Amino acid sequence: MRLVLLGSTGYHPNEIRHTPCLVMPELGLVLDAGTAMFRLRDYLVTPELNIFLTHAHLDHVFGLTFLFDVLYQRPTQRVIVHGEAEKLAAIEQHLLFPLLFPAKLPCEYRVLPADGLDLPGGGRLTHFPLAHPGGSLGFRLDWPGHSLAYVTDTTADPAADYVERIADVDLLVHECYFSDAFRDRAVLTGHSCVTPVAEVARAARVGRLVLMHLNPLINELDPVGLDVARSIFRETTLGTDGLELEF
Repeated sequence: MRLVLLGSTGYHPNEIRHTPCLVMPELGLVLDAGTAMFRLRDYLVTPELNIFLTHAHLDHVFGLTFLFDVLYQRPTQRVIVHGEAEKLAAIEQHLLFPLLFPAKLPCEYRVLPADGLDLPGGGRLTHFPLAHPGGSLGFRLDWPGHSLAYVTDTTADPAADYVERIADVDLLVHECYFSDAFRDRAVLTGHSCVTPVAEVARAARVGRLVLMHLNPLINELDPVGLDVARSIFRETTLGTDGLELEF
């Protein structure tokens, strides 16, 4: 299984990172639609594309407005955007308000079923709530012999309910907006700092941890402290735009 991080920061792009968009090209699966969506064009190889949204904050959905160019002269003929009903409605009513974006997107919308749904390749996606202003979802994707969890926009805590939902996955992609110096800020904004994220990975017994949704104000390759994470959970990697992961 191959996962590509097209965007690895949060809130807004900076000189080296765009906001969240992850793709499994061979399966036509996308997680979130941030500003990095423009890069998706080079990874389209399937006739159907399924985009799963964690929530409707702009840094996770703005890239939907790029779909016309992303799909131009590419093999994808059908795009389905999956999310919670109220988040899909917010996108339709506000992001796509005619005075802001006077065109109907070339996609259809589906509300995520409470019990999850089947994925290409014999997989299964399930979702779970995350504590974040306005609400967010985490995703777990399982195939025979392969598993992935995507947790973004929440305050990491090894005692949180979601830790059980991601237990034993091969790969955990988890937000890590702040270094430990900003722990109070993380709690205030509903985001995570590095030590609790690494503790979550350890508590969930995951195979590997990738840190993303990194602070865009710190325009450096390591804005959060990779060494701190590795002192707690050795198999930790810092997410970067274009990073390809096999799991």
